[in-house]
Amino acid sequence: MYGWLGYTPSGLYVDVTFGGGGHSRALLERLDGGHLYAFDQDPDAVKNSPEDARFTLIEANFRDIKKYLRLYGVRQVDGLLADLGISSHQIDEPERGFSTRFEGPLDMRMSQQGALTAAQVLNTYEEGQLHRLFGIYGEVKNAKTLAQAIVARRADRPFGDSAEFKAFLERFAPRGKQFKYYAQVYQALRIEVNDEMGALEELLLACTDLIKPGGRLVVMSYHSLEDRLVKHFMAKGKFHGEVEKDFYGNLQRPFDPVLRKAQTADAAELAANNRARSAKLRVAERRADG
Repeated sequence: MYGWLGYTPSGLYVDVTFGGGGHSRALLERLDGGHLYAFDQDPDAVKNSPEDARFTLIEANFRDIKKYLRLYGVRQVDGLLADLGISSHQIDEPERGFSTRFEGPLDMRMSQQGALTAAQVLNTYEEGQLHRLFGIYGEVKNAKTLAQAIVARRADRPFGDSAEFKAFLERFAPRGKQFKYYAQVYQALRIEVNDEMGALEELLLACTDLIKPGGRLVVMSYHSLEDRLVKHFMAKGKFHGEVEKDFYGNLQRPFDPVLRKAQTADAAELAANNRARSAKLRVAERRADG
């Protein structure tokens, strides 16, 4: 994935989703005189941080990227990499509440500093809010019915943990597709708890000023909502509507897509990492006149 950055050994780069550090380490091996800044709001990411003078880990949400990079005197970079979604170590920790495979609290916060948890969403959101987030963020087909049932159930007893909530979901899941249904509901809650769509929009807009002309923006997304935002921004410079043109009909957008369409995993990648089945890679280059 890092290869799409079109990197130069002396360049400045940002990995805004450090996680386990795989992408960052691969890029560091190729830097000579350059520097890599990485972002991750999960305190556990610090454990994976390499001790390297060419590397700086910033413990913060990437939505505030411009503010934090300015603290290091950085106003523009040669490329930015974002591998969206959750890290495998987060999924595998029951106490984080991200996975339907484990019993644990209904948490789902990427950062433990966050105020909102999945339990609070389930126990306090109005029916209309729940309907919207399950329908839009989870693409749950019976979102309205589920929202009504949650509100009715919590009036008697609030939701406490993931085992209890998963048992509640069983009667709403299509037969033979229970695990997919659970994943959709959990995805919706996780996106809401962490305001993932809002953070992604802020990151993409920041890239307009942050990435130098000729620099690359490389994004890997894992669900259609993220991919749609990235696709529209790279093609049009905004999230809705058509690309603007000047008086002479020239496109007014900050980036040019490098790939004609999203790149997906091949058979070898799927064999090595089943999570890659839903991954879509998009790449764009900063225009000089955008």
